[in-house]
Parts: sequence; structure tokens; C-alpha cells
Amino acid sequence: MRFALVACALWAASVAAAQPLRVILVGDSTMATRTGYGDALCQRFKPEVSCINLARGGRSSSSFRAEGLWDEAQQLLNNKAFSASLVLIQFGHNDQPGKPGRSTDLATEFPANLARYVLEAQALGARPILLTPLTRRSFQGDLLNNDLSAWADAVRHVAVAQEVPLLDLNAQSAAAVQTMGQAKADALAMPNQFDRTHLGDQGAQLFSRMVLRELTKLVPDVAAEIKP
Repeated sequence: MRFALVACALWAASVAAAQPLRVILVGDSTMATRTGYGDALCQRFKPEVSCINLARGGRSSSSFRAEGLWDEAQQLLNNKAFSASLVLIQFGHNDQPGKPGRSTDLATEFPANLARYVLEAQALGARPILLTPLTRRSFQGDLLNNDLSAWADAVRHVAVAQEVPLLDLNAQSAAAVQTMGQAKADALAMPNQFDRTHLGDQGAQLFSRMVLRELTKLVPDVAAEIKP
């Protein structure tokens, strides 16, 4: 009888170990399908990984929830048939002032919104990872104008306060774009709808590689789930 119980426990453990990883992307247009790096990131995982891009253009840390998109993420997280669920959370662009119905107060509302996402994801058994916002690619002379630095700082502070992993995409992307200069950075834009925020294929490939590289540092087990 004891042998049977041990055998069942080992079998259950092996099944649990064989369950796939799930990655859920929560954010704005710089992560979203067609305009961001999210789909390119999902394509870098092995087919058995469930990578779901819920990021949507124009959303802030407030409007993403108000429009029911976070409800969709929570419904997915209620399905426990995964070995682990990583929730990558990236906001900031549309939380900036001047965007009615979306802007949030940098000192109070924005960090509170991020903390709430973290706590609710954890309550559903997920591992939230906060990302600082992807840099815009506009220069003033030879220097990148990183106008999202204050929002990046707010994300860093929330990550420390909530004791969750931080993927500092703002710092990494700003450094890369600064090295490129304006002309090369412009090649990262969407070809038929040029701006210095959204991403064409070249930009999506660059920043998805960057995110995955940093993600494997934070969660080393992810390395085994990447396509060769």
C-alpha cells in the first residue's frame, strides 16, 4: 500500500513537471499585436508554451482594467493546468498627462494600479513581473529624450515595495537606442505608419530578444522553454 502511494505521488509529480508554462502579456501598444514586440516574444517560445498577448493599444494602467481586459487575464489565471504562469505587466505610455480617460497621477494612482495588478495576479497563483515602459525613440541633438524615465522610476519603486521581479526594459531599450542614434533607431518604426513609439518587424525582433534575455535572468527556468 505504501509503495502504491509513493508511486502515485511520483507519477503526479512527473505529470505536474510535464505541464506547460504559460506567459500572459498585459500592457499597451508597445507590447501589443502589430504595433509592439509582444507577438514576436511569444513566437520565441516552444509550441507547448501558452503565450497569450492581451496587450492593447492606447491602454493605461487604469483603462486596461476599466475596459475589462484585466478580467480576461484573471479568467485565464483561474485555469490552473499549467506548471507556472508568468504575467508580464508593462504600462506608462498612456498613463502620462494629456490623455483623457487614461492618464493617471504619477505619484499616487499609477503605482497603486501596478501594485493592485501584482497582488491580484499573486492571489491567483501567478508570478507577476513588472516591466518599465519601452523607450520612445526621439532625440534632442545627439541625446535620446527618454520622457518616460519618471514612469520607469515609479515601476522600479513598486517592484521593490512589492518584492517582485523587475525587468528594466526602459533602461535597456534607452541604452540601445542611444547607441544607435536617430537614423538607425528610425528603422525600428512601422514602415507604413511611421512614428517613434510603435514598432515594425525590426523593432519587434530587437526588443523581443531583449525582453527574453532579461526574462531568463529573472526566471532561469524559462531558458528551457525557448526555441533553439
